[in-house]
Amino acid sequence: MPKRRLDAVAVSSTDLEKTAAFYRLLGFEFPDITPETKHLEPHTAPGDCRLMIDTVELMTQLIGTAPVPPNHSSFAMLCDTPGDVDAVAASVKAAGYDLRAEPWDAFWGQRYAIVADPDGYQIDLFAELPEQIPSEG
Repeated sequence: MPKRRLDAVAVSSTDLEKTAAFYRLLGFEFPDITPETKHLEPHTAPGDCRLMIDTVELMTQLIGTAPVPPNHSSFAMLCDTPGDVDAVAASVKAAGYDLRAEPWDAFWGQRYAIVADPDGYQIDLFAELPEQIPSEG
């Protein structure tokens, strides 16, 4: 059986410039956007999962109906440290975007936050928490 892997995650956008500005806060770098741009992908290293952003108009043309953002996260971003989760969430909030869940220490051992892009797609931000060493008492 052929080996398969996740290659891309797609979202739609009502405003590519605004959407790209949001994803830049998460660390993505994009090529120039022109008025003719209907499909946008950030610069990605070979073999990495790609983010694909299409205009609502293009997606409507392709699937025959207007796309609707999900009410659950469609993807998650691994951050370097718990502090990085806090910093990214703070930058998203400061830029006026939606912070759906403030950073918290999740019971499964990760620092976690949830942000939403301008069209409502939710993105989980997470980093592994350092292991707690039991104190001797």
